[in-house]
Amino acid sequence: MKKFVIACYLFFCCLSLALAQEVKVSDARFCKGDNAAWSAAGFDDSAWPVLSLEKNWDDQGVRITEDYGWYRIHVVIPSVLKNGASGLVLLDLGPIDDADQTWFNGQLVGKTGSMPDDPDGYSSQWSTPRRYIVDAGKVRWDKDNVIAVRVYNGGDPGGFFERPVRIAKPGLSDVVTLSLTGEKDACRMKLRSAMKTSGTLEVCISEPVVGDVSGKLEEKAPVVQKVKLSPGKETVLSWPVPEQGRIKVTYRDDRFDGMLSARYAAPYILTPPAPATPRYNGPLVFGVRPGSPVIFRLAFSGEKPMVYDVEGLPEGVVLNPSKGVLSGSVAEKGDYPLVLVARNAHGEARQAFTLKVGDQIALTPPMGWNSWNCWGLSVSQEKVMASAAALINRGLADYGYAYINVDDAWEAEERAADGSIVCNEKFPDMKGLGDWLHGNGLKLGIYSSPGDRTCGGYLGTLDHEKQDAETWNSWGVDYLKYDWCGYSKVFRAQSDKSTASYVRPYLKMQEYLRQQPRDIFYSLCQYGMADVWTWGHAVDANSWRTTGDITDTWKSLYNIGFQRQTELYPYAGPGHWNDPDMLVVGKVGWSDHLRDSRLTPDEQYTHITLWSLLAANMLIGCDIAQIDDFTFNLLCNNEVNAVNQDILGRQAHRDVNEDGMQIWSRPLADGGTAIGIFNLNDDDVPVNLAGALAKIGLTGLSTVRDLWRQQDIPVDAVYTIPTHGVRFIKVK
Repeated sequence: MKKFVIACYLFFCCLSLALAQEVKVSDARFCKGDNAAWSAAGFDDSAWPVLSLEKNWDDQGVRITEDYGWYRIHVVIPSVLKNGASGLVLLDLGPIDDADQTWFNGQLVGKTGSMPDDPDGYSSQWSTPRRYIVDAGKVRWDKDNVIAVRVYNGGDPGGFFERPVRIAKPGLSDVVTLSLTGEKDACRMKLRSAMKTSGTLEVCISEPVVGDVSGKLEEKAPVVQKVKLSPGKETVLSWPVPEQGRIKVTYRDDRFDGMLSARYAAPYILTPPAPATPRYNGPLVFGVRPGSPVIFRLAFSGEKPMVYDVEGLPEGVVLNPSKGVLSGSVAEKGDYPLVLVARNAHGEARQAFTLKVGDQIALTPPMGWNSWNCWGLSVSQEKVMASAAALINRGLADYGYAYINVDDAWEAEERAADGSIVCNEKFPDMKGLGDWLHGNGLKLGIYSSPGDRTCGGYLGTLDHEKQDAETWNSWGVDYLKYDWCGYSKVFRAQSDKSTASYVRPYLKMQEYLRQQPRDIFYSLCQYGMADVWTWGHAVDANSWRTTGDITDTWKSLYNIGFQRQTELYPYAGPGHWNDPDMLVVGKVGWSDHLRDSRLTPDEQYTHITLWSLLAANMLIGCDIAQIDDFTFNLLCNNEVNAVNQDILGRQAHRDVNEDGMQIWSRPLADGGTAIGIFNLNDDDVPVNLAGALAKIGLTGLSTVRDLWRQQDIPVDAVYTIPTHGVRFIKVK
């Protein structure tokens, strides 16, 4: 009877697998270390412990940093999966932290990221899903198969972490990849296939209608052609794209259902050039605590050289008239009304301004640069200095960008003999860097963790909080990004999982930061855990991350911006800001290998627009030394930035969410309202502007201000909003 029950159980298991058309595996054998023999199908791993594939190895009690771990996944693959035209099987492993090599039954089938011993050195690809294709002839049908995965982890945490491994019949997108990139005035298409196959391309090019300001595009007749693909070889084609034009390519394959499509839009600049005469582009208020150093650069654009003046300076503050840099300190609390003045050969500009000396800093969101999204762990003082110099020379400092923040990987392997934190060889003079920045009216930011280690495996502050705060003060640090990462080990080991346990490490560092004789912007980086926006102000934080890390994809931008921020507007205000993470425009890469952002131009306009409405931290994530005119236009539109820096400090609220369209609005200090009309659909959408505004109670208007184009536009017109694009307007 027992054998019969077991037989029935196995039968129904196999039947279930057959009906599902896929197999899922949730755990695997695991071993620390590195041995090439572990890739073999016949290796005996029966003594290895079992780990879940749905949690990183740190969460399962395994500690591996800057070293290797191996998974061996055993799976019976039902023969029903070999029935199909493709003759291929998909191994969908999900993302792996950080780099991997994967073998199937002893044969290498894929690799993502790179290992330290590779020619180009280590490169993390922790967020990239691993999808590897296997020839069906290599599968042991209805028998045990072994997927061996060699993982290198550059920092805490590591390994598989998101979901079970899935084995299935591949779809078209699993076999063929389609990409479009810009190349001068042309669009370049790349098709790559894992097998020999053929299909049909359809190419549609659209261009603006001459004289039409509505944004409508005229679509030319599509071009259709047949293509043959060989495994591992790229098929490359290119087409000219008109200025502000777009192209859509669709690929259909004879052996698979469905289709692939990709779009490309040529970058287009909407922001008018700044005038040669001086123009002020910065915040209208600056907060500093009594006795703390004043470090403020007057943000005037215009032709250089320029001479600066400030009327009404309080005692203790001085101006460098050639650089436009305020320095010194003020002992007495109070609001000090000033007039900022700039003169050049073309004229003069004057701007009313308030220096607020009191208990509150960060009265507007911080604007500046952070090294992580471009350089990742390959950051160095030389690279930081290059971006800092470009911030000034390229003109971004003339728009209020002031912070230069060094993210992870500046720390030495060990502390000094007295326990103090020191820099590694990549940062030979952190204090010198701070002095240079301060002399130019810029501010220095640093990164650390309340744990013993950072995300990248470098030294954290655990049990050295006071000492590290004092060291940072001696270097002139003005900003601390304090990342939960390494503290997760401490948190897991304690029984208390209450909100207070999340607060405790941040409250401890806050005490020591406030003991320093300078203002240090306090940025909590703990990904929104325990609803940090409800208590971040209680630890005197100036901003707090509300989400996980952003990447330069529409999915990431959509999830972080349009889904995670909708209910957080009550918690933002002067001195305390919600932080949806850094900007992903320009050249990024999280490594030495930089590339253009994968967001389309329309998505990048949406990105900057939404962050401005959200009163978010505006921290540039690209290499400023390589910034192009399109990215400069995104970051240096004074009317757009004025919304982000508005002194009322109110975060936008989502008013409309219907049919893939969203409308967000933000009240402004001058009585106006900033409004973003976003198209989240996969196609362009014509919008009656008057009708859209009526949905949020605004009627009877004749014109509104288009902030990107910096011009008044009529309300009684239909405007085409491109896919994933926006109209950003101001009503007053």
